[in-house]
Amino acid sequence: MSNAKFVEGFSSNLANRWVSTLFTPAFVFWLGGGLAGLQQIGWKRIAQFFSTLPEPLPIGLGVLALLVVSASGFMAQQFEFPVLRLLEGYWPRWCRPLSKRLVKQQKRKWKEIDKQWQDFNRKGLKSLTPEERQDYIQADLQLSSFPDTERLLPTRLGNILRSAEDRCTAKYGLDVIICWPRLWLLLPDAVKTELSASRAALDLTVRMWLWGLLFALWSPVFWVWWPLLLGLVVIWLAYQWMLQAAQMYGDLLESAFDLYRFQLYETLHWPKPTTPTEERTLGKDLTDYLWHGSRQNFPKFIYGKE
Repeated sequence: MSNAKFVEGFSSNLANRWVSTLFTPAFVFWLGGGLAGLQQIGWKRIAQFFSTLPEPLPIGLGVLALLVVSASGFMAQQFEFPVLRLLEGYWPRWCRPLSKRLVKQQKRKWKEIDKQWQDFNRKGLKSLTPEERQDYIQADLQLSSFPDTERLLPTRLGNILRSAEDRCTAKYGLDVIICWPRLWLLLPDAVKTELSASRAALDLTVRMWLWGLLFALWSPVFWVWWPLLLGLVVIWLAYQWMLQAAQMYGDLLESAFDLYRFQLYETLHWPKPTTPTEERTLGKDLTDYLWHGSRQNFPKFIYGKE
């Protein structure tokens, strides 16, 4: 009786764990692989196989399957950042010919949009029709998603994120890569929460893209067509959502510098700029100081209230 109660309790806990795992990308991936395998092997043969198993063995198989799903989900999560970097366009050296070709395409696209934007400005904003004004706004928004033409990346995703970094450097002289970890420690909790949620949304789309790619690989494994189709659909949708999430994250990142950059100056006792022109110079000096340090006798650190 005790053994029966133990098996019953264990089965109940296992079922609860399966419910919590049910709609994760890893579970959907293995479910798709199982269905593709069943399509090749046949339902009757699988049913006959499980009907011959002794009672505890299906529970053991359920535990093993749960471990496989959980472990694969954890392993895939470790690849999210490298996948994001690849999707941004940070590729190995042997991809440079392709990267250069795609960068040229991005530059041509930028030139087309910039020419349209310049034409609207030459015509005069007041003389634009409502339709032309919408086109002008769209062109202006598209240009904001491009970094400096000398810093273009081969993908649209990479350019959206890099453009946010370049805008901060252009306005304030602060290099985002160097200054962001320091500024992050000074942000209010509410701002950190918003930024973390936005970054989590971006990471989620990367996770979906990765699982969509893996799901498509079931097609050559079992020689069935539908995993490839579903995988490609997920890849396309995830990338579109990724672009939106990257735009939102980039805007919030830039906003954090807009609103809280002077806290970086104050905490480091660095002289605060008094004009936009001076800020670009002091911001560059502060970036160099954070990156390399300094042995010079200037600027003088400021302590206490100014």
